[in-house]
Amino acid sequence: MNIVLYEPEMPANTGNIGRTCVATNTRLHLIEPLGFKINEKSLKRAGLDYWDKLDVTVYCDFGDFLEKNPGARIYMATTKAGKVYTEVEYGSEDYLMFGPESRGIPEEILVEYPESCVRIPMWGDIRSLNLSNSAAILLYEALRQNGFHQMSLKGQLHRLNWKGDGSEG
Repeated sequence: MNIVLYEPEMPANTGNIGRTCVATNTRLHLIEPLGFKINEKSLKRAGLDYWDKLDVTVYCDFGDFLEKNPGARIYMATTKAGKVYTEVEYGSEDYLMFGPESRGIPEEILVEYPESCVRIPMWGDIRSLNLSNSAAILLYEALRQNGFHQMSLKGQLHRLNWKGDGSEG
């Protein structure tokens, strides 16, 4: 999978998304201008010690991204979409794109991809969800639809055993 952040503004959100990308073997694509420097402490702190394991590419603008990813199937998260994110069948190589925290993906881009725009349902007059939460919601739906391919599906206790797993006693 691929996460695309169009002109992200907040290093903490990008760091959190980077950590999610590492945990899910997802590539991160950053489209400039960025609201921070890639080496900023808060960015790395949010990604903790995972940033060096992240597969990340930076592009000078949206045109550069499209040129370097020809044929990319992009789903754009926006509160303006008429389709809910769960109505889509995601492929394992799809791109999930999110706009800057303060304004979202520009409408000039959205109108070029009307069938690819998806929204996360919300109650009331809330403007939007946090960017890193939104990215996680869409990414995990796409991963679920693809069977969580090569991901760990079972966990283990460190000191004890789960009851009924045959190892107690």
